[in-house]
This record gives sequence, structure tokens and C-alpha cells, in this order.
Amino acid sequence: MSKLDSKIPPGPIDKKWTYHKGHARIVNPANKRRIDIIVVGTGLAGGAAAASLAEQGYSVKAFCYQDSARRAHSIAAQGGINAAKNYMNDGDSVYRLFYDTVKGGDYRAREANVYRLAEVSTNIIDQCVAQGVPFARDYGGLLDNRSFGGVQVSRTFYARGQTGQQLLLGAYSALMRQVGKGTVEMYDRHEMMDVVVVDGKARGIIARDMVTGEIERHSAHAVLLCTGGYGNVFFLSTNAMGCNVTAAWKAHKRGAYFGNPCYTQIHPTCIPVSGHHQSKLTLMSESLRNDGRIWVPAKLEDAKAIQEGRKSGKDIPEADRDYYLERRYPAFGNLVPRDVASRAAKERCDAGFGVNKTGEAVYLDFAAAIERYGKTQANVLKIDKPSKEKLRELGEGIIKEKYGNLFDMYENIVGENPYKEPMMIYPAVHYTMGGLWVDYNLQTTVPGLFCLGEANFSDHGANRLGASALMQGLADGYFVIPYTVGDYLADDIRTGPIKTDTPEFDEAEKVVKGRIDHLMNNKGTKPVDDFHRALGKVMWDKCGMARNEKGLKEAIQEIRKIREEFWRDVRVPGKSGELNQELEKACRVADFLELGELMCMDALDRNESCGGHFREEYQEMDGPQKGEAKRDDVNYAYVSAWEWLGEAGKAQLHKETLTFEEVKLTQRSYK
Repeated sequence: MSKLDSKIPPGPIDKKWTYHKGHARIVNPANKRRIDIIVVGTGLAGGAAAASLAEQGYSVKAFCYQDSARRAHSIAAQGGINAAKNYMNDGDSVYRLFYDTVKGGDYRAREANVYRLAEVSTNIIDQCVAQGVPFARDYGGLLDNRSFGGVQVSRTFYARGQTGQQLLLGAYSALMRQVGKGTVEMYDRHEMMDVVVVDGKARGIIARDMVTGEIERHSAHAVLLCTGGYGNVFFLSTNAMGCNVTAAWKAHKRGAYFGNPCYTQIHPTCIPVSGHHQSKLTLMSESLRNDGRIWVPAKLEDAKAIQEGRKSGKDIPEADRDYYLERRYPAFGNLVPRDVASRAAKERCDAGFGVNKTGEAVYLDFAAAIERYGKTQANVLKIDKPSKEKLRELGEGIIKEKYGNLFDMYENIVGENPYKEPMMIYPAVHYTMGGLWVDYNLQTTVPGLFCLGEANFSDHGANRLGASALMQGLADGYFVIPYTVGDYLADDIRTGPIKTDTPEFDEAEKVVKGRIDHLMNNKGTKPVDDFHRALGKVMWDKCGMARNEKGLKEAIQEIRKIREEFWRDVRVPGKSGELNQELEKACRVADFLELGELMCMDALDRNESCGGHFREEYQEMDGPQKGEAKRDDVNYAYVSAWEWLGEAGKAQLHKETLTFEEVKLTQRSYK
């Protein structure tokens, strides 16, 4: 079993990053012009990295499969971005953000990386404000903050419910400035199909022009993968339908270890499944849990009446409501971390207390917040003895200012007015904490191949706290990779341009074309979506919010059967030399069918419960923590890093032992 070198710098944790930057090798400005870098993905991590590296003087090629970098899935992040600014003067600090993140991840993250993330978070806000990101401000004009799950301070900067979109526009403007200067060559509507490794180093990619179908070779001295997470392995998720694992999976098959694949996050605040026709689910921002109270009926007969349409949420009196998060976790209430909130919702619905036709929904109710804000606003406006109608009008106005676009989105999808009726929500697959294994420099086990943002495993452990995805993406792109990639590229100042007419590029292109030809000539009978939907059901049922040994073993066998049938009977219409979305989906689903098995293998190997990985056999059976996750720090305080051995299901496990010097390993409690 190989030893994974995380390259964590020496010294105290609050000095590691400063020491590392001070001792890293650098490339002088004249030499940077001789070096090419490929950036795959142009969301927050990729856009920030491409813009920053081009600004430094490197020659950058940026690739995205969307028709514009503005359409990267980072726009879908609604609620905010964390930073330890302590603007609210409520006790926040870099250390507290670091501690909350490690604890929120159930002590399965690398301390040094998490501390660096917290440390550079303060710079992100200044950078984004300078770019013109319209963060919300308080009455005095200062940047406002709100709270998110898993913390007891307000550290989340936000732009209504559009934070991801606004941050992406900031990164996009920086990127397009470099495109205009000619330092970034932009390739939109291009999908990376493989990584090219020459003499053990990543030296380029094979890409497909998604409009013409042409297979292209692109070389560079380093390749950065910033391609997001793999939540769409579940078919139904909050991810955009185009989100996939192909870039990371192809890198894995070229030698990059895959870290913690079983760590997927179930978001508690999503619009429930409505039917078989759906191709994705819709997220309602976690920021809503600041003011919304989550509940189900306390009486089974009331829940049954709601499920049958004989009652609505408004018909249940306050005394007959179970605000179960406030009851079970009084210290954090509705703002417990996502994994805790999701399992609690599942437990109530499994017990029969769900509030929609399928029994798989709970209420997110804003009536109390509307009343509270109405009274406050009436005092501000000096309205004496306002009527209930006036208080509601004033309160709804405040809620609209804070969450209006989210409420509009909910009403458009569900057909109910959430100002008048409580929202219905249920957990859904959202984020993936697993990803390619990287060291402190964000480099994978393939030299020259770096991985940023959600595509890597590094910062969130077994569960990501809300508003930390945007933080990690921008931290990696703006403030980490510009330092660490230079240390690697210092060896390449005399290498010269990387040629593409080599056996390695020939072999990689042959593999890509061979797979495409097989899919196009298969002449099967079933569409791609049939296989994706079947895989998603297996993953959700047996490797979703809860897992157990029996179910995981069954899932592995079922996935193998689906994969065998896929290659035997999938039908891809059209031609490969043209725009062909079915071919795009087929290539991506083929990778999901291999990844899904590895996720189940990883979950089966980890005989403990932690964060988003909840093994039913490993939970507290009694005492104040009854029903909560039961970690095994003696045997499982490590990162699982899986090595591809040439065939799906035959991966080898390597372990990076996690050491905790700053944070004490304790039972994670939010009570």
C-alpha cells in the first residue's frame, strides 16, 4: 500500500500557508510567457484560476462545455459565501471558521487545508467587492451577513438568493478581460474526453468540439481540472443536467487517485419529487432556514389527512405541530448541518408524518418570521396598533427583500404561494465532498494534473457546511493555485512547447474515438436515460441518505448488470460528427456506471457513520445521542484514496491518515 504524500508544510497551523508561500519556487514573468496551462471548467474555481494565471503571465487555454462560461453551474448556488470577517462582531474568527468546518465535516477533513481555506476566506470578499459583486448591505451601507447551518455566528455574505450568479459574473468579467487581452484562449462548447500523460506527467487533453464533433488535441505544461461534482450519478439531483464526472473519472483512469467517493451530501431544503417525468430537482437555499421553521404534524391522523388532501398545513394548530429540529437540537435548532437536518426529515417521513401525497415532504414555514418582521417594521415606521393584515403586509415585504426570487421560484414550480402556505421540502442529492485526491498544492497523484473546487476532495470531510462551496472554489482559484502551480512549473521553463504528434496523444485519441464509435454503432434498443434512471434509483435507495452492508452489496451487483446491459443495448441516435446531445449523455453515463460501483465499494469499506455517510449499523443506540452517527476514529480517521487498476470494480484502496493537532476528536453534537 503506497504512502500518500500530502505535502503539508511544517510549523504551527496558522503559519503553514505563509511558510509554504515563502518557500515555494516561482517562475519569473519572462518565463511564464513560455508556459502553457489548460484549465478545464470555467465556474468559480476554473474562471478564477484562468483569470489569475493569465494575469500573472501564463498562456492559458480554458475549456467549458457550455456555450458561455457564464453558464457554469456555480450560478445555481443561492444562499451565500462564508468568510471570517466578523463584521457582525459576534465572535467569529479564522479559527472558529476552521473549527466549524472540521466539526461540520465530522472530523474527516485535512486540518491544514481547512485552516488555509478559512485564512484566505477574508481576501475573497475584498476581491469580489472590488469586482463589483453586489453583496447585500445593512442600513449603514456595510456588507451584511446571515447565518447558515452548523454555525452559531453570522458569517455568510450574500446577494439575495443569487449569490453564485453574482460571484460567477465577477469571475467571468476577470476571465473575459484576459480573453480580450489574448492571454486566455477560450474554448466553449468543448468537452474534455481524456487526459494525456507523457513520461508520467499530465501534458494535455483530448477534447471534443460539441458542435462539429471534431476530436482535438491540446497540449500544456500543466492541466487544471475545475469540473465540479458528480451528484448526477443519482440521476435526480439539484445539479444542472449537464453536470458530470467525465473529466475527473478520465483523470482517475490515467492514474489520479479518487478520494472519499462515498461522501455525498444530501441537501435538506429541496422541492420534493413530484413524478417520474422529472429529470432534476430544485434546491431552495439553506438561507431560508434562518427564518423558516421546519415542522411536521405531531399527530399521525393529521399527517394522514394532509397526505389525502383533507387538510393543509394552515389547518394544523400550533399545539399540534412538531418542530422536530428545535426539539431535538435546541442549541442549533433549524440551523443544524445539512446531513443532520436531512436524516431528521427522513426519520419523520419514514415514521409516517410526511406532508405531501407521497409522504416524503416536511414543512418550511415562514408565518412566525413574517409576524416578527411585521412588528419590527411597524415600530420602525411608527405605526401605532397596526392590524394583523398590516403586520402581515409589512412582514411579507421584508421576506420578499431577503428571499423574493426564491419564493417566486417555488411558486412557479409548485403552484402554491409560500407567503400564504408553508413550503414543502425534502432532502435531495446536492454536493459531493469526494473527488480526486490532491495534496496541499492541489496536485493529484499525477504530476502536473491539479484539481480545484468541488472536483477535489480536500476541504469538507464527510459533510460540507452551507455557503462553503463558493468559498472553496474562489479560494482555490484566486488564492491557492497561483502560488502552488508555480512551484511545479519552475521545472518547465526550458521544456519548450509540448508537442501533440506523439504516441501518447495518438493513444489517447484512439481510445476516445473507439469509445464514441462503439456507442454510435451499438444499435441497441434503449435510450441513455433509461440506464441513467435505473442507476440513480439503485444509488438513491442503497447508497443515499442511509446505507447498510446488505444494500451496498446488492447495489454493486445491480450496477454491474446495468453497466453490462448499457454496453450491450444502449441506442445513441444521430451522428458523431455533429451536435449530438444523446452521444454526450451516453459518454457521461458510461462514466457514472463505473463511478457508482466505486462509491458503493467505498461506502461498504467504511464501517462507521460520519457526516453524509450514514451506515445504519453504526449509530448511537442509547443515551442523549441516540440515533446519531457513530464514528470509529481508531480505524477510520483516514482519507480513502482509490487507485484504478484497469477495470471497474477492481480499484485498490490507499489511505491517508488524518492527524488532528488543533481540533479534539469528539462526538459531534448540535444539541
